[in-house]
Amino acid sequence: MSLLEVNNLVVEFPNRHCVLRALDDISFSIAPGEILGVVGESGAGKSLTGASIIGLLEPPGHVASGEILLEGERIDNLSADKMRHIRGRRIGAIFQDPLTSLNPLYTVGRQLTETIQAHLKLNDREARQRAIDLLKDTGIPAAEERIDHYPHQFSGGMRQRVVIALALAAEPKLIVADEPTTALDVSIQAQIISLLKNICRTRGAAVMLITHDMGVIAETCDRVAVMYAGRIAEIGPVHEVINHPAHPYTRGLMASIPDMEADRERLNQIDGAMPRLNAIPKGCAFNPRCTKVFDRCMEERPSLMPAGVTLAACWLHAPDYQAVDVVIEESV
Repeated sequence: MSLLEVNNLVVEFPNRHCVLRALDDISFSIAPGEILGVVGESGAGKSLTGASIIGLLEPPGHVASGEILLEGERIDNLSADKMRHIRGRRIGAIFQDPLTSLNPLYTVGRQLTETIQAHLKLNDREARQRAIDLLKDTGIPAAEERIDHYPHQFSGGMRQRVVIALALAAEPKLIVADEPTTALDVSIQAQIISLLKNICRTRGAAVMLITHDMGVIAETCDRVAVMYAGRIAEIGPVHEVINHPAHPYTRGLMASIPDMEADRERLNQIDGAMPRLNAIPKGCAFNPRCTKVFDRCMEERPSLMPAGVTLAACWLHAPDYQAVDVVIEESV
């Protein structure tokens, strides 16, 4: 059974003039111990998907339809008080900027022990020892001394390790990591990636890793979901999506990564920009920027369909489109 299931999730933001649909019919699952990467341009809905799962949607945003299941239990319709017990205990969160998760007025030890005691029945001594063990597990040296330091006394990479320790404090089954390596240099990125992979291997936790960085995705994830304009464009095993992308948008993303061995005057790019929420085109949302567009793309919205090993929301992989191609080739 999947640890997390997201079925036909729709998130809307009503305003005075209209209702903006930020996530439109999102479906995916994460198995225990799996790392699922979520990638796409800014505004694609990656962070919003994570916020929906951990119950931190900013009003007036709300889940309009669909459902989110954690270990078979529906969590998207829970009250704020009930969701608070799940958040931290069963779902951990790691954010891009550690300082948004850490209180500058409290030592990291106080913040860790408070989190631990909020979810686990431990006394002060046991909670402090667990906090020290967590800091050691996340690679912070001299944890017995550093536990009494304040966030500003840690470097950026060390602060991110403290946040990971916070996320692991109550041994959650799922961790939502929203761009945890973006603000870090390359060497620290590699250490954090290694730490996340080790967490999955030793603790059996699953991770939803949200990032812009395809390199991080390739190094870390088992599967990857590519998002565009609040929809999933393609999802599948990471090496298949990277090496054999099925959706034109995924191909464009991969082609935009500079090749160190190729000598070229101009870098590849995807022309145009992602549509605004109040101007998403009819049919496939990518059709104004797609080089493979045809009539059906501008009339009907494609659902995820088999495209080899992956699933892609593209009419190029519809069985009837392939049949038309065969007829044309035979007639020629």
